[in-house]
Amino acid sequence: MSLSTTDLEQLAQHYPVLAALPETARRRILDTALTLQVPAGKLVFDDHQTCEGFPFVVRGSIRVAKCAANGRELPLYRVGPGETCIISSSCLLGREDYNARGITEQDTELMLLPRSTFEALLEAPVFRDFVFHLFAERIANLMQLIEAVAFQRLDQRLAAVLLGKGRRLHITHHQLADELGSVREIVSRLLKGFAEQGLVQLSRERIEILDPAGLRRIAAEPREPA
Repeated sequence: MSLSTTDLEQLAQHYPVLAALPETARRRILDTALTLQVPAGKLVFDDHQTCEGFPFVVRGSIRVAKCAANGRELPLYRVGPGETCIISSSCLLGREDYNARGITEQDTELMLLPRSTFEALLEAPVFRDFVFHLFAERIANLMQLIEAVAFQRLDQRLAAVLLGKGRRLHITHHQLADELGSVREIVSRLLKGFAEQGLVQLSRERIEILDPAGLRRIAAEPREPA
């Protein structure tokens, strides 16, 4: 479905860079961009797939993850309204296929800039600065993820994830394992240990935080020397 002027104005509320573009650039977006409606749980892009364009999220969210041959995933980041996908931009700039997977977490609406439009917009300094700022921001976040995976124990990472989701979590052990790049059995064992310590209370697809200070102590424990 093509984009209307009203659609572009509404999208610019999440992505102010679009309002700052020259009139010729905005006209090109209206002439070439597409809007896509993607149901929850659907694949937006996958490993080794050709990158067809640069997505802007109008509503909903996309979970981007690196996938192993055995089916395990390591979530890299999420893309919601006002955010963009560094892997899409890097594939377009390098003319490479995707090296990760993107799946909608809820019903999602996207505006997709075709490759040719994305490349033309890079000639506008305001859009080029937007793209490279995106790279800097996402790379900093990915470095934090690498540091956590490399230097933190899984129980520390689990404690930190639990603390970041509120007092009562409606989530499965499998979902937590996917988020941590681990397996359900290990995460379930750690959660059982947390429950035995009085840190959390477990029930079906629900976790209640009983002792957030205790979880913070676990999350902040220094790395043991090798």
